Amino acid sequence: MKNIVLACSAGMSTSLLVAKMEEIASETEMEVQIWAVAQDKITQEMEKADVLLIGPQMRFLKKKLSKAASEWNVPIDVIDPIAYGRIDGEAVLNKALELLNENS
Repeated sequence: MKNIVLACSAGMSTSLLVAKMEEIASETEMEVQIWAVAQDKITQEMEKADVLLIGPQMRFLKKKLSKAASEWNVPIDVIDPIAYGRIDGEAVLNKALELLNENS
């Protein structure tokens, strides 16, 4: 089971993306747990995560979050703005899996 956390300012816009990602994962019988968190909950949720993707509107926090993520050995990246805007669950899920593969 892979744990993927998506973070955005309030955790609401990423909830739609989580639903799309879960749909794709279900179709391919992939064992993943995906959830969205608000900005103020990221560091708490990071210890449960295998990968962290942050919304494009929070890209300015990547450096700060990367420091915390390295303590947990959690890869982190910013969600592609186009995939985010299109709510492209498949593209975002593939990015998360790519980060996991690079980190293993």
